[in-house]
Amino acid sequence: MNLDGLVAIDVHTHAEVSSRGHSSLDDGLHAASSAYFKVEGERKPTLTQTAAYYRERNMAAVIFTVDAESATGTEPVPNEEVAEAAAAHSDVLIPFASIDPYRGRAGVRQARRLVAEYGVKGFKFHPSIQGFFPNDRALAYGLYEVIEETGTIALFHTGQTGIGAGVPGGGGIRLKYSNPLYVDDVAADFPHLKIILAHPSFPWQDEALAVATHKPGVHIDLSGWSPKYFPPQLVRYANSLLQDKVLFGSDFPVLTPDRWLADFRELPVKDEVRPKILKENAARLLGLTTP
Repeated sequence: MNLDGLVAIDVHTHAEVSSRGHSSLDDGLHAASSAYFKVEGERKPTLTQTAAYYRERNMAAVIFTVDAESATGTEPVPNEEVAEAAAAHSDVLIPFASIDPYRGRAGVRQARRLVAEYGVKGFKFHPSIQGFFPNDRALAYGLYEVIEETGTIALFHTGQTGIGAGVPGGGGIRLKYSNPLYVDDVAADFPHLKIILAHPSFPWQDEALAVATHKPGVHIDLSGWSPKYFPPQLVRYANSLLQDKVLFGSDFPVLTPDRWLADFRELPVKDEVRPKILKENAARLLGLTTP
């Protein structure tokens, strides 16, 4: 990966379809989320198409699936397939994995194997879809032990989710699990764990800012929202106290980096802070540069 040649690193993109055409969301949730995000046209790029998309833009992308099979009954895009695609397109793709915490010890073994054999750099958790509290010791702490030990990253969805929005009962998805204060417990119990709180954390934005300012290992990505809708306190903290801990993320393919960057240019962000958010903070966190 030619870091100097990259204009940005997108730390939040989804692998939504496998090489067999299998999607990690059922058709109902997939259609509802497309409507929520006002996605136009086909939304299921292959891993190879995603790599080409980012290569054309001189960007790199962290890419992952979401394993919520216990709660949804739907198999995820295989972590191994995501990692193999990232290896084949290592100039632009950075592999993360996702493991359903309900997989128990088998999931812990899988996490260790994915790091050792496939070189994954982090793990995506979506507490609302997976149906667990991040501070559930019996369920999730074995996974965090592996992530901390291997120096990889734990990325947690926080705040409201577009998945299930507009479906009766929200598709059974409960928002309470994604309050970032539950991740504060994780950061306290695993002081050397690198953590990303994904998204502006509506309705818990202040809680996310508090956790990120208090816990050295906690960062915030800005994915899932157009920057023109960012809460003012998020912009204020990104410009000041958290300027070294805020990361560009789009939520591709539901929100494109093109739209995100166009709106980001209109934000009152300091000139010296913009390159930190777009690339430098992520490069350091991902170990692409020396500390």
